[in-house]
Amino acid sequence: MRALVLGGAGFIGLHLASRLLTEGHTVTIVDDFSRGRDDEWLAALRTHPDVEVLSADLTDAAAWSGLPRGCDQIYLLAAVVGVRNVEADPARVIRVNTLTALHLLDWLAPGDRVFFSSTSEVYAGGVDLRTVAVPTAEDVPVTIADVTAPRFAYAISKLLGEAAFVHTARARGCAAVVGRFHNVYGPRMGADHVIPEMTLRALRGEDPFRVWGAEQYRAFCHVDDAVEAMLRLMATPAAAGEIVHIGNDSEQTNIGDLAKLVLRLTGVSPRLRMVPAPPGSVHRRCPDLGKLRRLTGFEPAVPLEEGVRSTIDWYRSSLVTAPTAVRREGSAHPDKERIRARQRA
Repeated sequence: MRALVLGGAGFIGLHLASRLLTEGHTVTIVDDFSRGRDDEWLAALRTHPDVEVLSADLTDAAAWSGLPRGCDQIYLLAAVVGVRNVEADPARVIRVNTLTALHLLDWLAPGDRVFFSSTSEVYAGGVDLRTVAVPTAEDVPVTIADVTAPRFAYAISKLLGEAAFVHTARARGCAAVVGRFHNVYGPRMGADHVIPEMTLRALRGEDPFRVWGAEQYRAFCHVDDAVEAMLRLMATPAAAGEIVHIGNDSEQTNIGDLAKLVLRLTGVSPRLRMVPAPPGSVHRRCPDLGKLRRLTGFEPAVPLEEGVRSTIDWYRSSLVTAPTAVRREGSAHPDKERIRARQRA
């Protein structure tokens, strides 16, 4: 199979590309390398005989003429993400995410099969207004509580993309699957998300250890499970035209307990200092995976403690020697084959 991974140098994109190559597929990675240009993991993939790495600004319509045609699967993961990026420059978020999605739709050919990455942020307004139940199904109303709030820029850009792919792809004879990611985490995620952010502060010896929004609840999904769900959806004809959650509904944890888990696994015991949650942060988030199960038979395979441990191991190693750590984790963490065996089962 030939796969085109747009945004393939990003967090989920590089995990996906690695998994596809492991299974014997040919992969083209396209990215503007706003992150990952000097990444040793990506450098190792460049030497693989079945991978091609292209640099392109996907917001430029002219850049698309240089991309390979005839791929069996196309994944759009390129986007500006992260709370800090969204709050610092919401206009950039809207511009990049919207233009990239619309240019891809113009570029698609009849018969193409494409995955569009969306987000659980589309539910944040409804959860806070208590009009959306948790666990949350795909058919609940989505609400933008305040269009002027910078944090909603990301959700707005993704909702536009969802509508564009569901309607336009079908009209052009393409099969589009929309996946709404819920709190995906894992090695090589960066430093802005809660699990790696806590991990890095713990490893650096912060004391007292600050815990923002300890009373909030999340259901975290390890990136290996997210990739497995994506691949299953793209292999399922009935998923075409559907919006489907990707996450883990088998474990929910509050942020206070997550902090204690991170501290235990990093082997430190600082004093805790509880801090109010950041403005705009939703109180609770958990997907209902009923639709994903019905379509694909997917079940989460990575328990939270196991996934957090593998993530901590990667960040611990990266603090000592980043190139060695990235190269090692680019292929597999010690439990990856066991995880995949559970997923296949």
